[in-house]
Amino acid sequence: MATPFTQITDFSKMLESFKFPGVDMTSLLEARHKDVEALTKANTLAYEGMKALVRKQTEMLNASAHEIQAAAGRMSGDNPTESMAKQGEFIQQSLQTAFENMRELAEMAQESQTKALAAISKRAEQTMRELKAVSNRT
Repeated sequence: MATPFTQITDFSKMLESFKFPGVDMTSLLEARHKDVEALTKANTLAYEGMKALVRKQTEMLNASAHEIQAAAGRMSGDNPTESMAKQGEFIQQSLQTAFENMRELAEMAQESQTKALAAISKRAEQTMRELKAVSNRT
């Protein structure tokens, strides 16, 4: 599989030319390549999560704007008592919606962070197993 990281590939070729006694350079470079892949995956997951958050916030903002516009239309022409009652209801509903939206956004952010951290944690566990295997060979 061709890697888009030509600098890493060039560095790998340079390191392979050095021979260190007792060091399997191919395995070492392969492990570092897996590290980069894990970080790339984590960054992709985080980026996708942020895009989803922005998309959801945009939807919420549009819905709020439409609701404000609709509420303004419902409140015009009423007598002052009815208008105040409708405004109170609207404010209460708006606050409830805002809290629900904040909870939903927080859950989305937490899920995105959990996925990104899981990708890095998985690679860290693999690295520890690889290091343990290498240390057992020596």
